[in-house]
Amino acid sequence: MTTWPRSIARAASIPCWPGNALKIAAIQMRSGLDPDANLAALEPLLAEAAAQGARYALTPEVTLIFPENRDQLRSVAAPFEGHPQLAVVGALAKQHGIFVHIGSLPIPLDDGRFANRSVLFGSDGAQVTTYDKIHLFDADIAGLNAYRESATYKGGERAVTAPVGDFTLGFSICYDMRFPRLYNALANAGANLIAVPAAFTVPTGQAHWHVLLRARAIETGSYVIAAAQGGTHANGRATYGHSLVVDPWGKVIAELDHDEPGVLVAEIDPAAVTEARGRVPALANARDFALPGAQA
Repeated sequence: MTTWPRSIARAASIPCWPGNALKIAAIQMRSGLDPDANLAALEPLLAEAAAQGARYALTPEVTLIFPENRDQLRSVAAPFEGHPQLAVVGALAKQHGIFVHIGSLPIPLDDGRFANRSVLFGSDGAQVTTYDKIHLFDADIAGLNAYRESATYKGGERAVTAPVGDFTLGFSICYDMRFPRLYNALANAGANLIAVPAAFTVPTGQAHWHVLLRARAIETGSYVIAAAQGGTHANGRATYGHSLVVDPWGKVIAELDHDEPGVLVAEIDPAAVTEARGRVPALANARDFALPGAQA
C-alpha cells in the first residue's frame, strides 16, 4: 500500500509575540502582468494590514505575476535566488514586523516548467519556508479546450507546516483545496491554521468556494484563511474574490463580500481549535481500512 504525502516539511520555530490570540489578514488583489506594478499595489495593502494589528498577512495565488500565457510567463518570471520583488517583500515584512506569506508566484525550473511557489517571510524579514503547489489542474471539459496545468507547472512533492505565533500554519494553494487528504495530513502534523491563497474563476467560485473552504475547516477542526484574486485582470481572466476566514467549527467569521482589492483582518484563538476538536474528535477517531479490489 502506498502512503501519502511522502514527507511533511516543518520549518524551525522562530520568535514571535506573547499571548495566544493572533490577528491575521487576507489581502485581496487584482494582479496583472507587471511584477513591479503588482508589488506597488501590494505595499499599501500590507501597510494597512499591519496598521490594523495583523501579525500574519496572506496574499493570493499569483500575487506578483498573473500571466496571459506561457510565453509571457517565461519572459517575466525571475529565478528564485535573488528574486527582485521577493527581496522587497522581505524588507516590508521586517519594516512592519509581521509575517508576510506570498500566496504564490511562478519560479522557473530546470526542466523548462515552473513551480507555483508560496513563500513565507518572518517578522525579521528572513524567509522561513516555501511550498510548491502539489495538485495541478489537468482536465478535458466538454465544449472547451483541454487544460493542462502540468504542461506549464511541475507539481510539488511535499506538504509544509511552519510556526506562526502559537499557531502551526499549514500550506496549500487554490486547487489543493479539492483534496481533503492534504488537509488531513497537515492537521495530523499539527497544523491548526491552514492558508489557501487562490485565483478562483467566477463560476467555480460561486458554486464551490465557500462550501469547500468550510468543509476543510470542519473536517480538520482548523482555522482556514483564504486570500483571493478578484475582478477582471489584464490577462482577460475574471476571478471571484470573496477572501475569507473560517473558524474550526466551519463558521465564516470574516469575509470581503466583493471582488475589489482590500484587506480582511480577523482575530483567531487556538482555544477554539481545542474546543472544536474536542467536540468532534474526527482526527483522533480516524482509522485505517481496507477496500477489497482497490489497487494499492
